[in-house]
Amino acid sequence: MNSVIETELDTLRERLMIMAGHAETSVNLAVQAVIQRDADLASRVKENDKLINQFEIEIDDLVIHQLTMAPLATDLRLATTAIKISQNLERIGDEAKQIAKRARDLCMEAPVKINLDLPRMAGITLEMLKAALNAFGNHDSVAARAVIPRDKEVDALNKEFHSTLAQYMAGHPDAIIRCLHLMVVSKSLERIADHATNVAEDVVYLWEARDIRHTGARNAPPAIG
Repeated sequence: MNSVIETELDTLRERLMIMAGHAETSVNLAVQAVIQRDADLASRVKENDKLINQFEIEIDDLVIHQLTMAPLATDLRLATTAIKISQNLERIGDEAKQIAKRARDLCMEAPVKINLDLPRMAGITLEMLKAALNAFGNHDSVAARAVIPRDKEVDALNKEFHSTLAQYMAGHPDAIIRCLHLMVVSKSLERIADHATNVAEDVVYLWEARDIRHTGARNAPPAIG
């Protein structure tokens, strides 16, 4: 029985990492669609989102089957953590789809002449997501903890971009719709960073058996022993 459980847990890990790869790809494509004003890239995000949704359903089924096999506490944590991570990945896919939609809309209009460092914001967000997922794959709660403080960087950039865009709209009423699209892009990146943070917190729970959500322990050192 133990070998059967271990085989299924390996399958669960594998499917989760493949799903994570699709989520990363979707965010990359969506951001590049905005930056390069490329509607074709934006269209590819929608197809990738369908795959992400399918993986979420498959992972749910795998976890439910695991729970019927009376797993050990460590296996139970993996199963429950996997389902939470897959939910965050599905929501990341949704945010990428939202960015792609705004990219398609922006491609139909003249570019807004405003200095927004979207590549920087997207870069931090993708670094957070990749680091959180690597921490899961490498059983590294210390690396997962290092992701969490970076969420504040993305929050600050989102606030800065919204302020800049609001000021621009005040003087350029003809650009309001385009600026609103860019606000949505910025907010979606901020939400993706939130989901990456959630994944990092789940990894800490998985490997330390500590729930650090909503606590001061988010920035505390890992437990010893």
